[in-house]
Amino acid sequence: MKDDVWRRDEIESPCVKLCAVHPAARLCVGCLRTVDEIANWSRMTSDERREIMAALPSRKSRIAMRRGGRAARLKERG
Repeated sequence: MKDDVWRRDEIESPCVKLCAVHPAARLCVGCLRTVDEIANWSRMTSDERREIMAALPSRKSRIAMRRGGRAARLKERG
């Protein structure tokens, strides 16, 4: 007999435990969700979560990764 009590149809979280919000894109650099999406994840329906999961790969291009630390930031400011 299968133990269906522990089976869940919920979609899992895309969290990779690298939590930092990109200042310009306003997305988590780890999972690419917005702060609101992260905060509301547990209250969303499976369909809402699937919709967000499908959109995540296209968000990667919105995060420009800087190289060079403080020197690169100062150079960007001109």
